[in-house]
Order: sequence, then C-alpha cells, then structure tokens
Amino acid sequence: MGILKRDVSAKPGRNAVTIIAQGNSLKGSMQVSGKVHVDGLFEGDIETADDITVGRKGELRGRIKARHVNVSGCVEGELNCDSLHIERGGRVQARLYCDALTIDPRGCFMGERRAREMPLLEYHPPEENAVEPPDPARDSLQDLDFSLIGSLPDRITLGRQED
Repeated sequence: MGILKRDVSAKPGRNAVTIIAQGNSLKGSMQVSGKVHVDGLFEGDIETADDITVGRKGELRGRIKARHVNVSGCVEGELNCDSLHIERGGRVQARLYCDALTIDPRGCFMGERRAREMPLLEYHPPEENAVEPPDPARDSLQDLDFSLIGSLPDRITLGRQED
C-alpha cells in the first residue's frame, strides 16, 4: 500500500512542492515549476517562478532565481529574487539582486545587494551655447575658508560622559 499512485501526476495550475530532504545532496541545474524546500544540500543552478525555502539544515550553493526566498539555513552564490527574508540563524553570503530584503535578529547577510531594476545612468554633455542654471551648493563653496581643514585633529574619539 503506497501513498503515491503511478498513473496520477500533478495537475497543471496546482502548486507542486519539490523537497530536497536532509541527508540528500544534489548537484546540477534545475528548473522547477512550483515551490522548492531544501533541507539537504543543493549545488548548482536552480530556477523557479515560485518560492524557495531553505530549512535550518539546508544549504544552497550556486545561482538561485526565484520569486521569494526564505532562509533559515545557508545560501552561498548569486541570488536573484523579488524578496529575501533571512530568519534567525539563517546565513546568506551572496551577490544579491532583489527589491526587498528583511533580516531577523541573529540572521546574517554578507555580500553585495543591488536592486533588480537598476536604471542605467546616461551622460548627456551640455550643449555648446547652453547657459548653466545657478547652483547654490557650488556657489556657497566660494565662501568657505579651506585653511581650517589643516587645523582639524587626525583622530576623533567619541565617548559618553557619566554625570
């Protein structure tokens, strides 16, 4: 008697869950339809249009692309998602491309984070006969006494005074 039937597959539109159980180790590239839960080890590329959850004993290493990622275990590599949540005890060491990042106390993020939709900066040189508008910030620099910079101390120590 089994709980899985041979001739029945997941129906389209229904969220299937792919589980990498504790003690299992996979390497390679996966494109998954539905959610992914990792309690074991996965090394490689994994992509889903849904969510990825990394359990406390789970480890993901490689390139990860998902809608939402929730980490209680460890993630290393490159992570591209709409939102990332690092729970207590979770560790992420990655180049992160996401719009929303939340970290619980005792969660850890080390790496670089950039927004997914970074607009490209373009340089437009001024036209030849264009007149620049006045810039109050630039104009106020003319009134500063730059000789005072040399009189500043090399080191400043901040501390509390007890009354």
